[in-house]
Amino acid sequence: MLKGFRDFILRGNVIDLAVAVVIGAAFTALIGAFNTALITPIVNSFFNLLGLSKDGIGGTIGLPGDQVINIGLIVGATITFLITAAVVYFVFVAPMNAAKSRFGKEKEEVADATAEELLTEIRDLLKEQKQG
Repeated sequence: MLKGFRDFILRGNVIDLAVAVVIGAAFTALIGAFNTALITPIVNSFFNLLGLSKDGIGGTIGLPGDQVINIGLIVGATITFLITAAVVYFVFVAPMNAAKSRFGKEKEEVADATAEELLTEIRDLLKEQKQG
């Protein structure tokens, strides 16, 4: 049982997954900081100019009972999600799909051939080598 676990750990998939999780967390923190420092203040300033803010803070809409809707936070979270999704797609998904389509065709061609066809090809290649 321990040998199987050791093989699983040393296979590399777990290490790749751990690296992906750590990089994903760091990237999320980076985009969150970008959102907090840049996007939210810009959205809040825009709503402040429109006069939709409560108490001049910007980006909030006042509701009864001292409740507020923070528009800047909602827009910022949406932008954070879109940036994260775009980076994941263009850095991980698109290259992986391209690699699969490039290298997967060779495997599909071999898989489509029957054993008889493969043996016939091998026989023909051996005949050519003997004649040449």
